[in-house]
Formats: sequence, structure tokens, C-alpha cells
Amino acid sequence: MILEPAKVAIRRRITDLFNDASRGERPALRRADALFAPDSVAWRVNGDIVTMMIGGVSGLLLQMLHPAVLAGVWDHSDFRSDMHGRLRRTAKFIAVTTYDHAENGIAAIDRVRGIHDRIGGVLPDGTPYRVSDPALLAWVHVTEAISFLNAWIRYAEPEMPITDQDQYFAEMAGIADRLGADLVPRDRASAEALIESLRPALRAEDRTREVARLVLNQSVGAALTDAASGVIMRAGVDLLPDWAREMHGLTTPPVAVVRAGARTLARTLGWAYDGSPNHEVWPAEVTVWPRA
Repeated sequence: MILEPAKVAIRRRITDLFNDASRGERPALRRADALFAPDSVAWRVNGDIVTMMIGGVSGLLLQMLHPAVLAGVWDHSDFRSDMHGRLRRTAKFIAVTTYDHAENGIAAIDRVRGIHDRIGGVLPDGTPYRVSDPALLAWVHVTEAISFLNAWIRYAEPEMPITDQDQYFAEMAGIADRLGADLVPRDRASAEALIESLRPALRAEDRTREVARLVLNQSVGAALTDAASGVIMRAGVDLLPDWAREMHGLTTPPVAVVRAGARTLARTLGWAYDGSPNHEVWPAEVTVWPRA
């Protein structure tokens, strides 16, 4: 109990990082009537802050290697002035679609799909693109899902059975389907095959490297928070496949140091969240945080 104020302070800092208080945002409470059941693999994987952040960084770097994804971000995003906001919105989307009321999850998916339907443009070589293209959405989905899962395996569950890994892809495919993606992989082998099949279409150019630089060098506030962010960013680079890291022109970070730092950060946040409302399943009538 003596250390409880320290745990609450850490949780509040994380809450501020992932929720825009000026817009009335709060963390999503876990609900039994969510799109995924409490005993789903998605609940297990998507609830770990450190592994999801590491996977999110790695997944974003993978996604940007696709020319149409890069163009969509370059042409229609405020990433230059608000990269943290972009990452925060992605984290919020995953939290709501995994844990919140099913109707709130579906509403979040519909909002994103509506945005995608309005966005398109022309690549530098003159090729038109639409963000709502089903194949493009499948690429975005698979790179994100496999990155989340790989981070979870590396730092939380190294012996995760392949059956559980396949189940994760099967569960997460439901979100991709609702977003309009096509040929969505429903097991690990299919996910890896899709990524491999698209490698010839991937490119890295000056704009790719600028986005990567902004992702990896963003500041999120106080020195201690930025130090933790640095651990996350280096672990995200380390999580990339060798070929993707080479395309980005990124050097391999010191593996032992990076992974030790990420594990220490994961243990610290695991301690801070022990006993928090985030780990409980709440009935429908509870709509605000009952405790700090």
C-alpha cells in the first residue's frame, strides 16, 4: 500500500499519453459484451501496453514500405505536426474494438471506414490509389497484426502455441473484414505468405525515411517518458524483419541491451497496473472509472 501512489501516478501518466483529455477521452473499460470474448486471444495480446507499443512502431514502419500507404499518410495526414496523435488514435482504435461495448467497437470501425472511403490520390509515378482498396487494407491489417503478435511472443509469451497464434489472426480478421479488407489471413502461415507475396511491390525512398525519422524521434513529454519511448522505438526497430530494417536503412540496435530494456519496462508497467481497473471486466452500467 505504501507504493500505491507511485503506481497510480504511472497509470495516470499512461492515461494522459493515450487519451486526449481535451476531447473527454478516457481509457476503454473491459466489457463482457465486447466484440471479442474475455477469454479470447485478442484480449490477452492487445491488453499489454509495452508489447502493443513495440508492435505498433514496427507495424507502422512495415506499412510505410508500401507506396500507396506511404502516399495516403503523406498526402492526407498531419503526421509531421502530430505523429504522437496518430499513434494514440491507433492505440485507441485497438482498445475500443477489443474491449469496449460491441456497438462502440463497430461504431469506431464504421468511422474509420468512412474516412478511408473518402481518401485517395496519385502516386509519384502517376498510379492512382484509394485508401479503401481491399488489398491495401489487407496489407495494413496483416503488418499490424503480425507485429502486435510478434512483440507479445518476444516479451510476454515466448512459448505461445501456434494454435493460439492462428486463433489471434482468425479473431483479428473480423475487424479487417468490417473495414473492407479482402483476402484477410486467418492463420500465421497465411499472414506470412501475404507479406512475402507483397515484398516485390515495396519501396523505400526519401519520403519513407522521413516518416520513419519522425516516428522514431518523436518527443512525448517529460524526460523520463521520452526515455521510455526511446526503449519502445529501439525495440520496434529490433522487431522488424531484417529485410525491412535494411530497406529503411536502419541499423540493427544492440539486441541484448534493447530487449533487456523492453523487458524491464514491461515489468515496471505490469507492476503499476496490478490491481488497476484495466484488468477487470465491468458490467454495462459502469461507465466511468471507479478507481484511479
